[in-house]
Amino acid sequence: NEVERREFIKSAFRFFSFTAIASFFYPLIKFLSPRRVAADYKKLELNIKDIPAGESFRAMLNNKPVIVVHHPSKGFIALSRVCTHLGCLVDYDRSVNRLICPCHGANFTIEGRVITGPAPKPLERIPLVVQGNKILVG
Repeated sequence: NEVERREFIKSAFRFFSFTAIASFFYPLIKFLSPRRVAADYKKLELNIKDIPAGESFRAMLNNKPVIVVHHPSKGFIALSRVCTHLGCLVDYDRSVNRLICPCHGANFTIEGRVITGPAPKPLERIPLVVQGNKILVG
């Protein structure tokens, strides 16, 4: 009877030791292993005719809202629409040539730099390449 209890305690100790070690190393391995985001990454292809000079185009790029602005003198510029203050979506105001956040009034230049408002950082710039009649964003 005493031997059976000792064996049970040893088995329980081994089980809980293994569980403790596994609960430490599993998250560590998940943290250190590379993520598979690159395989899902896609580029956005637009036609130049879709964005006349002085206009903008809103789209989704890999589940991220983006805006492409066609500035008459600076060309095409792609930015994240997510305001760096609280995450509202900015829009292009052609009349003042700025990106404006409707939530708290942050104003950004066409390049995404903060002009006024509570936004602490500029908007994220998205890589953009013009090839012939196509605009590749991302």
